[in-house]
Amino acid sequence: MNVSKWWIQYLKWPIFIRISVIVFIIIITFGFIIYYIEPNQFSSPFEGIWWALVTISTVGYGDFVPETVKGRLLGMVLIVIGASFITAYFASLSAATVKKQNSLLEGLTPFNGSHHFIIVGWSQKANELIKMLRFHRPFHSIVLIDSTLKQAPYLEEKIHFIKGNPLDDNILQKANIQNAQTVFILSDQHKNELNADMKTILILLAVKGMNPSVYTICEILTEMQSNNAKRAGADDIIHSYKITSQVMLSSCIAQHGFSRIFDELSPANGTYIKSLAIEEEQVGATFQMVHDQLFLKHKILLGIKRGEDIIMNPPQDFKLTKEDNLIIITG
Repeated sequence: MNVSKWWIQYLKWPIFIRISVIVFIIIITFGFIIYYIEPNQFSSPFEGIWWALVTISTVGYGDFVPETVKGRLLGMVLIVIGASFITAYFASLSAATVKKQNSLLEGLTPFNGSHHFIIVGWSQKANELIKMLRFHRPFHSIVLIDSTLKQAPYLEEKIHFIKGNPLDDNILQKANIQNAQTVFILSDQHKNELNADMKTILILLAVKGMNPSVYTICEILTEMQSNNAKRAGADDIIHSYKITSQVMLSSCIAQHGFSRIFDELSPANGTYIKSLAIEEEQVGATFQMVHDQLFLKHKILLGIKRGEDIIMNPPQDFKLTKEDNLIIITG
């Protein structure tokens, strides 16, 4: 019964591992047999095993050669049997490698890392986001979930592709949502604005249902769905319609290529907006005093985040409290 169970378990192993076991047994067996047949030529079982390994691999160093008829017949059998298994071993190993590579390309392989970023939805925005994450967080892995791509858009170690519907729990599990650090949910470019927002909120609910503590950033295209995204648990909401309108209006007012400022104000270029907790010695100081302190450190103070309120460019005598966060530009 135990032998039967072992045999069933053996048959479940990958084919190249099974062949490896057979080759190993052949080398050990023939090594001991040649040692007993020709003890004068092979002074130890190790020399016999060495001869079997060299023979089965068709290298043929010639440092150990059977001298008797029995030994040479044994060598002939070893070559016939061993060469067949060696060929099968390398063929199965190559097939397993190709299968694994195709699985990665087709987005079928689960991700096993942790503290990674998950991006839901492929688009040019996702492409730019991946580039910036690679620059700003080069040691973090990125998992892309998308159902429209036929194969992975990147073939890099730190970028993993999962093909499928992000509303499916199995797909989120493949992306290892339980151990993710941040999830970016981008709007579906194949749907109209309202339907895209509704899908974003459904994905958000699925994500939060499986990992309530993961930090989520959602792109919302309509004002109507903004509150729903907050109720669904979004940690941060990017209002694309507002950002685009504001940039276009600012460009109209300022002109002279104003939009290029936003191209430069990017983590990919080493400059970005950051929120910092206020330090103890800064509590009670004025906005002007803290601004001057940070300016000496090559940081520019833009405003204050107080609770849910954002106060940009407050008066110089505006006093800071211990609940405030500093909004700065840093490089």
